[in-house]
Amino acid sequence: MRCPFCRHDDTQVIDSREAEDGAAIRRRRKCPSCDKRFTTYERVELALPSVVKKDGSRADYDRAKVRASMQLAIRKRPVSAEALDAAIARIEYKLLAGGEREVVSQRIGELVMRELKRLDKIAYIRFASVYRSFEDVAEFRDVLEEIDSERPKRR
Repeated sequence: MRCPFCRHDDTQVIDSREAEDGAAIRRRRKCPSCDKRFTTYERVELALPSVVKKDGSRADYDRAKVRASMQLAIRKRPVSAEALDAAIARIEYKLLAGGEREVVSQRIGELVMRELKRLDKIAYIRFASVYRSFEDVAEFRDVLEEIDSERPKRR
């Protein structure tokens, strides 16, 4: 593995451990040349389905886009990077388990909303408000009532 700082060709693995619910291996590395440390992730590369957008165009699935949209929703919320990585891994597992060659973008949006609902209710509402294009307060109220009805009642 090449060092991202000094471009030295050989780095040392200091620590390896399972990450993202076993879907990846996290390796902590050190460069013998510049002495800097960095982290790499090793994942199995599987063919995720192509994404069919609302306008009918097709694009390759992009993990970075899913991560960016979820990070925007969880911004300033108490959600760890590990929890976010695990949520993305579950989304990708569901896409792979479906066995389809193509998936509509709405399906990915629904999977993202389901995972955000598990992670953080506020992040879920943030994402849902943009994803579902809320037009008025009533639509917010509907989502809030949905969440409130799922919450266990206190005595």
